[in-house]
Amino acid sequence: MITNISLVTIYCLDQDKARDFYVDVLGFEPRTDVSMGGEFRWVTIGHPSQPELEATLMVPGPPLDPDAADFVRRQLGKGQMGGLGLRVDDCRKTFEELSAKGVEFLQEPADRPYGVEAVLRDNSGNWLVLVEPKTFSPEDFA
Repeated sequence: MITNISLVTIYCLDQDKARDFYVDVLGFEPRTDVSMGGEFRWVTIGHPSQPELEATLMVPGPPLDPDAADFVRRQLGKGQMGGLGLRVDDCRKTFEELSAKGVEFLQEPADRPYGVEAVLRDNSGNWLVLVEPKTFSPEDFA
């Protein structure tokens, strides 16, 4: 029986720079960093409050075929890859703190039916969404 999601993949162009961004800027913690033969390197990070969930920072390559890896690199370069939704207690305060650290925001905090949302880009081009959630109902979207 499946009990939870334990691993997600975030594609990046440089594992060291991506790890440093998520750890030093966003407050995640490094989890794993091992070479697994050849040029394959397994790098994971996680949030301190979620020990059961890791994100692997993966450069585009095997098991993707060369065309797929090239496509992912191009999408990252254009800033057209998805990323993570990140829950925050205070979106506006987090926006100010991360802006002061030089984080590039695509959207400043804005009220939405489901909470306050801001959109940022990591240093590989992935979109990350900060959400300060609030209770909502389907009618709030009408």
